[in-house]
Amino acid sequence: MKSVSLRSKDRLVLSLVVESYLQEGKPVSSDLITQRRALPDSPATIRNIMAKLEDQGYLFKPHTSAGRVPTDKGLRFYVNALLESIPLARERAVLFPKGSLADSGDLNSLLGRVSLMLAEESDNLGFVLSPRISRINFNHLRFIGVAENKVMVILLTTFNLVLNEIVFTSSYFTQHELDEAALYLNTGFRGKNLVTVLDYLAKELPHFKRRTEPWLGKLVELLKAYINQEKQSDPIFLRGTARLLDKAAEFHIEKLRALFRHVEEKARLARLISDFVSLDRVKVLIGSEEDLPDIADCALILSHYGTESQVLGSLGIIGPKRIPYQRIIPLVDSIALRLSQTISRNQ
Repeated sequence: MKSVSLRSKDRLVLSLVVESYLQEGKPVSSDLITQRRALPDSPATIRNIMAKLEDQGYLFKPHTSAGRVPTDKGLRFYVNALLESIPLARERAVLFPKGSLADSGDLNSLLGRVSLMLAEESDNLGFVLSPRISRINFNHLRFIGVAENKVMVILLTTFNLVLNEIVFTSSYFTQHELDEAALYLNTGFRGKNLVTVLDYLAKELPHFKRRTEPWLGKLVELLKAYINQEKQSDPIFLRGTARLLDKAAEFHIEKLRALFRHVEEKARLARLISDFVSLDRVKVLIGSEEDLPDIADCALILSHYGTESQVLGSLGIIGPKRIPYQRIIPLVDSIALRLSQTISRNQ
């Protein structure tokens, strides 16, 4: 339906309807809006405004004699107004406890705790997408052969976290070759990431001619194997699935089952969420807007985390569309900042 600009009084009525619906979960009548005393108008005038908002696609009547509830379009209008007006907590965020990351360097443990915090503070499903090692800039790396077809990549990030991953490879390396490859990368590519390294080597290797070391071609295959392997994993930390079950009445049961299939298959859910990662401080997705039937009954509130120079991943909550946006939008923003600052202070 074509969007039209709303008068200030129309916007106020729409906001009051949405807020009442989010609080009570019931159709909102004109009498209820009048009782809020936010407007001096009569119930008949309020009724006319609500009827106009219904014609414009912002509200709908679930039953003939019932009040009205917001459509996804109405929720979007309300959320956009919140995003413009809520003072997000970027400058007021409190760091995670000292030592929670710096002492252990254990990023996975921290991300798990953050997903739990999101779930507990929002009373919904909390998630954190883990960064892909291949896209993290490194200060130093090392390769260790752990089996004939397995190589461990140990990477010290530019923000002083140690990350490691096992890569399955069809090429056999001696440890001497792995050491030579690591020395080559540490000397020539410090501050870059493995995707950048692979792009460079794949383009320049044909021009190396006789200067090509015997292990260099195998290094290219190793990096390709790792990046392909990484694409299949999409690690995601999830907490709070039981909290969605407690809200089953807010969902169409088949859509709730479909959502839980995504949750059980974490890689599918991670790929779904990663499609929406942006540089916005907070992004709000409302169900049917994205033409994804499995999350049509859901709201997703996302933000990103990382260092000043690099976005590492995203985090947020998944819940029913009837959630307290006014509280959860700043919550997600604040936790994203806390995680970013906790990571960055290791630099």
